[in-house]
Amino acid sequence: MDEKMRELSKLITIVENDPLRGREIVSRLEKREDVNVIGITGNPGVGKSSLVDRLTGCYRERGKSVAIIAVDPSSPFTGGSFLGDRIRMKRHFTDEGVFIRSMASRGSLGGINDAVFDVVELMKAFDFDIVLIETVGAGQSEVEIAYVADTVLLVLSPGGGDEIQLLKAGIVEIADVFVINKSDLPGADALEISIKAMLELSEHTGWIPPVVKTVATTGEGVEELCDVVESHRRYLLKSKEITNRRIRRMKKHAQHILMNKLMRIMEDLNVGDLDLLVKETLREMCKEVKE
Repeated sequence: MDEKMRELSKLITIVENDPLRGREIVSRLEKREDVNVIGITGNPGVGKSSLVDRLTGCYRERGKSVAIIAVDPSSPFTGGSFLGDRIRMKRHFTDEGVFIRSMASRGSLGGINDAVFDVVELMKAFDFDIVLIETVGAGQSEVEIAYVADTVLLVLSPGGGDEIQLLKAGIVEIADVFVINKSDLPGADALEISIKAMLELSEHTGWIPPVVKTVATTGEGVEELCDVVESHRRYLLKSKEITNRRIRRMKKHAQHILMNKLMRIMEDLNVGDLDLLVKETLREMCKEVKE
């Protein structure tokens, strides 16, 4: 790892452990705005890490530098990253054009942790062309990635009950691209039909999420997936939707910052202060209801 990547690693550690100091550092950095931030989400076991590995290889062949954020479940003892998905990306360890960072979810139900917002900004400042964010794989509640990424890939696999998941609202609605990984297994065609049937019943203006079949273990379909992601990027720029997504990201980030500050204030309050705060809050709520 060269000196520049060591510096990035140190800054990410600061952002994770001291968010306020990290925010000050990030706000002073000059950042690129042409970086494509891609989120990869889906249930555990669908092959997200293997797909990220293949996508990285595809982008490197196209001359793009890639930064990867692999969000893992937290250790119940240390709070640190538990699975270490970097193991599946070991062929990129010696590639100077690839930076890989595992991050703990720290109990977040949204599949990422609060630090991801600023970590993405750091990676933009360090001149990466592509940022890939692999979420923890929390299931239906894992929608936070839509506030961080420009393009969201929802990875499904045949035979895993994903046909039933498609009938539920929530995570399916955030997908810009549906990826059927492990498409060499029985049931892939049926899953594709289910997705397309669902899309026909849904309302879409502009971009209609395409369905791409991949086999991450062999690389099949990954080139096509990269092309589709690039097509979505062009759509975002042409339609100006990229601006709307950035505004949404800033609002969500601000919300996270305010909530963290509020939690710190709450931690410093004693029982009497908390009791008074609850009473005042309830009084204001009742006043608003009456008005």
